[in-house]
Amino acid sequence: MDRDLIGYGLNPPRIAWPGGAKLAVSLVVNYEEGAEMAMEAGDPENERIGEVISVVPPGRRDFGQEGIFAYGLRAGLGRFLDAFDRYGVKASFFMCGRAVERTPLLARECVVRGHEAANHGWLWRPQADFTNRAEEEASLLRATAAIEAATGERPVGFFCRGSASPWTRELLRAQGYLYDSNAFDDDLPYWDRSVSGGPMFILPYALDCNDMKFFHPNGFVVPQQFVDYAEAAIDTLIAEGERGVPKMLNIGLHLRICGRPARFAAVEGILRLLARRRDQVWVARRRDIADHARAALPLHP
Repeated sequence: MDRDLIGYGLNPPRIAWPGGAKLAVSLVVNYEEGAEMAMEAGDPENERIGEVISVVPPGRRDFGQEGIFAYGLRAGLGRFLDAFDRYGVKASFFMCGRAVERTPLLARECVVRGHEAANHGWLWRPQADFTNRAEEEASLLRATAAIEAATGERPVGFFCRGSASPWTRELLRAQGYLYDSNAFDDDLPYWDRSVSGGPMFILPYALDCNDMKFFHPNGFVVPQQFVDYAEAAIDTLIAEGERGVPKMLNIGLHLRICGRPARFAAVEGILRLLARRRDQVWVARRRDIADHARAALPLHP
């Protein structure tokens, strides 16, 4: 996969979003709980990043970390689904295969309510961990099958924790995926023509407008900080859209992070913010944004 430092350069395309919207907004909820590294699941180690850094010695089961993650599904998921219903918005759920295999009825409910089930890998791990193509291919197929079995929907989009491997996009293309989101390099979708076997459509993601910042020492502390950050991004991008270049904004959420009561106030604040700007923004699932953008950005020979 070649590194491209130029992209569209100083001549970005003018994508006309539906309804004349000046900005497309993708709400993403990460569904990872049960797929984090955990000795209880037979993994060689436990995930260490949570509300605090785990102090459990290596080689021992971490019941505390297990509970922190479990909260996301036990209590957080319902809050998200209820809020999305109340505000009439549809989101994309980045689902880890092992997580949905362990909680199929909850995963299916997300799709029943109209949200997208996207592939987030079998485990909540970077695809860059794979040292050979065959193992990664098997893992992708396993995750795809688990998500389809649980939700009734075959995923068409992909994003993994951290970084892809040198083969990820080639494998996704071969498996018929519509888009890959392992890209943090643009505010606009684009075609990656360097993929062996043919171009892959890229729907970039972002880590700045993301509730993981609540877990970072240089990030958000109180809910309003996240809302203010999202509002600044929305206002900047709407202004650019009004000047003729509509863009896309990613807002990343996690069941175990913003699913907590205090931080969920940020989710409510962002949803109210989007509702006030409904005439200027198109809030849509990633698969719908990808469909629209692919038609607007045809692949030329």
